[in-house]
Amino acid sequence: MAAAAVTVVLWASAFVSIRDAGEHFSPGALALGRLLAGSIALALILAVRREGPPPRAAWPGIAVSGALWFGVYMVALNWGEQLVDAGTAAMVVNVGPMLIAVLSGWLLKEGFPPALLAGLAVSFAGAVVVGISMSDGGGSSLGGVLLCLLAAATYASGVVSQKPALAHASPLQVTAYGCMTGAVLCLPFAGQLAGQVGDAPLSATANVVYLGIFPTALAFTTWAYALARTTAGKMGATTYAVPALVVLMSWAALGEVPEAATLLGGALCLAGVAVSRRRGTGRRPRVVASGGAAPEAGAVPEAGAVPEAGESAREEKPC
Repeated sequence: MAAAAVTVVLWASAFVSIRDAGEHFSPGALALGRLLAGSIALALILAVRREGPPPRAAWPGIAVSGALWFGVYMVALNWGEQLVDAGTAAMVVNVGPMLIAVLSGWLLKEGFPPALLAGLAVSFAGAVVVGISMSDGGGSSLGGVLLCLLAAATYASGVVSQKPALAHASPLQVTAYGCMTGAVLCLPFAGQLAGQVGDAPLSATANVVYLGIFPTALAFTTWAYALARTTAGKMGATTYAVPALVVLMSWAALGEVPEAATLLGGALCLAGVAVSRRRGTGRRPRVVASGGAAPEAGAVPEAGAVPEAGESAREEKPC
């Protein structure tokens, strides 16, 4: 929970920094600058910790999540937010957690817990309220909406593909090599980045570096740490706290006083997260391994597992 909280706070702060940097950097250049700063920071941490490359079994998930989430997602989101207002972008991109729940329930066999689905519905309603209240009333570009949908789809696909990789590699390895994969994918924007750095004010360049070190290197690592210890569906629902924090940060840092509807929408987002994180009332059967150690909560016993001699297999009834 602490790792997830760090991720949510830093990702929320990213929207404030992107607003400033996006005025001076094109979408691809901003993504590349952010990924390069993040890759350098993560490479230094890997060197200090003396962690080598991840095992071969982790590479498919790292490559897919790196290309989709670190690469395509960041460019599509930066580009889409230049073509639609912030409210529309918030509503469209927040389809992502819903897609994560569907994909993880289907592909990762996490199921569809009622509390998770209820929490997603409440949070999505809150995101819609926030989006409508923040909309500037202008016509949204169809291309911008499609780019935001692409960002949501690649975000969800990246999370679901990252989850299996965490079974074979550490969160730091998965994050570092995923970030480097995204940076390589964005290298065609190197010319734009080199030209725009010279024209951008120091504050905008500093924001790009901040985005790379904190919302990318640190926040994606704490995200991977938390994701390795819970389901992808619950982690996706947790990100619905981001819009609520963005509203508060914009209020404090930029002096943008939110409307009553915006605050209501943010409260709904947080309420949905709380609902999605609730544990079910029923308990899974407790299976004791041959060594006497009980598996972690929520672990599924292997097929064909039998109790030790003298013990009978017993399933506890839900309260």
